Amino acid sequence: MSTPTLVIATANSHKVEEITALLSSLLPGFSSASVATMADFDVDSPVEDGLTFADNALTKARHLAQQTQLPALADDSGISVAALGGSPGVFSARWAGRHGDDEANLNLLLAQLSDVSDEHRAAKFVCAVALALPDGTEVVTEGTVEGRLARSPRGKGGFGYDPIFIPRGFDRTTAELTPAEKNSISHRSRAIRAMAPHLAELIG
Repeated sequence: MSTPTLVIATANSHKVEEITALLSSLLPGFSSASVATMADFDVDSPVEDGLTFADNALTKARHLAQQTQLPALADDSGISVAALGGSPGVFSARWAGRHGDDEANLNLLLAQLSDVSDEHRAAKFVCAVALALPDGTEVVTEGTVEGRLARSPRGKGGFGYDPIFIPRGFDRTTAELTPAEKNSISHRSRAIRAMAPHLAELIG
């Protein structure tokens, strides 16, 4: 592959597609050819033991920038449920015990909220995006989207908790939105939009 401009600190193909599509719409000349991922390098994964999304995003970006000597972009995101005191939060991806088991995580969360009435099912998606350069430069941006939780999964799009999250102003879950609709309001898109000017300034 040609030398990439940016390496994205994830092996999640859905995230890579979302981030690449967003950056391509925001930065002239940016395309999928500008991007590499962790799968393109022989690198290990850092321990994500931060207590905030920003901590974990920075840990991943910093680690990958050091190992690849390329600008690295990482995100950490999850869902915060009011009735659970803000949980799952940074534990969203491993809420059911095994990292990345979307169906188990979603089913456990629904079970924990089974007796919670509709008016108390408020939730929000939160995303922190971190950019780390090999020279030590670091930037973090954040985005959120408010909404509520459905009682059962709906829709085939998206991933993670998308099938049960209904963004404010919609009557459909995030998994029922078109990619364009989701990218216009999602927590990740808001964090990436805030990051785009920094990318343009720091790596062109």
